Amino acid sequence: MNRPHSDHLRSVTRRHFFADCGVGVGKIALAGLLADRSARAASARDDRVLPPRAPHFRARAQAVIQLFMAGAPSQLEMFEHKPKLAAIEGKPIPPDVIGDQRYAFIRTDAAVLGPQFKFARHGESGAELSEVLPHLARVVDDITIVKSCRTDQFNHAPAQLFMNCGFGQPGRPSLGSWVTYGLGSESDELPAFVVMSTGSGISGGSANWSSGFLPGVHTGTRFRNAGAPILDVAPPPGSDAELEADTLGLLRRMNQRRLDLEGDPSIATRIASYEMAHRLQTSAPELMDLASETQETLDLYGCKPEEASFARACLIARRLVERGVRFVSIYHEGWDAHSQVAQNVRNNCAKTDQGAAALVADLKRRGMLDSTLVVWGGEFGRTPMVEASAVLGRSQGRDHHPNAYTMWLCGGGIRKGLTYGETDELGFHVTRDPVHVHDLQATILHCLGLDHEQLTFRHQGRDYRLTDVHGRVVHDLLA
Repeated sequence: MNRPHSDHLRSVTRRHFFADCGVGVGKIALAGLLADRSARAASARDDRVLPPRAPHFRARAQAVIQLFMAGAPSQLEMFEHKPKLAAIEGKPIPPDVIGDQRYAFIRTDAAVLGPQFKFARHGESGAELSEVLPHLARVVDDITIVKSCRTDQFNHAPAQLFMNCGFGQPGRPSLGSWVTYGLGSESDELPAFVVMSTGSGISGGSANWSSGFLPGVHTGTRFRNAGAPILDVAPPPGSDAELEADTLGLLRRMNQRRLDLEGDPSIATRIASYEMAHRLQTSAPELMDLASETQETLDLYGCKPEEASFARACLIARRLVERGVRFVSIYHEGWDAHSQVAQNVRNNCAKTDQGAAALVADLKRRGMLDSTLVVWGGEFGRTPMVEASAVLGRSQGRDHHPNAYTMWLCGGGIRKGLTYGETDELGFHVTRDPVHVHDLQATILHCLGLDHEQLTFRHQGRDYRLTDVHGRVVHDLLA
């Protein structure tokens, strides 16, 4: 999907003009330059910064809610019941299993750590879940569990970027940015792509929701998890509607004049940001005010209206999607269990399990689940071997493991009640139906009606896409 220049607001300053076109192109290039400026100016004056766009084909999902478990939750304590680990706990993992792999914090002959929790089967699907996921067990027939995920990255920041941007270094557009680039927005009052976080910090930082080389209007907007979603969104004391309208109008005219002269896409982004901030003064208080939610709903999520929590963020995510927001990412950090993996998983599940399951149940009862794709997971998994270091003060932990980990998806065109993929008896290697990160990204885009090979943007002389030159749609996951 190579959008016309007027759509993606390419910069055509004099420097870029000569760098891209060379010398001696004459009147043809000049005519193109002037046409681009005229089109950009018309686009910037459009009140709808990201109007809805048609997908490549019929979409099952209209919006995505991404529940990103930053730090990499242990699949072996939550989804992967491996009795063999208990049988050989305390013994070195067999050399033929680990091969030539190396790890940052453990030796390759580290001892095996057995399962830390009990498992049971749930629902008509018979999916096997750990005891720390009692709420997810109640909606297990609505989700698909993918046990065969794998990634190319084994450190947090690169792996988070790889999962969100398809590349392990900053500078590429994020998944949410690609989605809004391809589909635009259904909301005039709220950003198309919203980000919230409920933990201690994100290794990959804001690059996880950056628009990269796409126009800045596709960058995710970070919302606070309590109070006003954006600081200083309310008018200052002494301001009134007339003064504010006059001020905004003056800023727009000044910025528009500069845009007409220079064609700098960052100016168009600035115009859009000012106007969205103006709209947020009305829409944001209503969005964050949970007084209209019933006590039953609040109890379902297990959240208090004014108290920041993952559960509250999940409820806000549902309200955002109801209001036409296209992509919502919630980052819950703190899953990096290099020590005391059982305590880590128990604590994080206590914070996230009810909210995530409530989101699925709430979307379903409101008739929104079929059009909303929910994606849960982290950047990689954890090792079957134990991590212990007296020097670092670590014991009973697990190291990073990119070879095999678990995610779950539901709604928006995804099959229900499916457990997909398998790993070996130690949970070390994928043995059936591997799903690479690029495969997952291609499948998410497919649910939204977007062909991952056609959703492209020309940058520095070549067409880029989220999945780079890889990826396949995993049709077995689709309803």
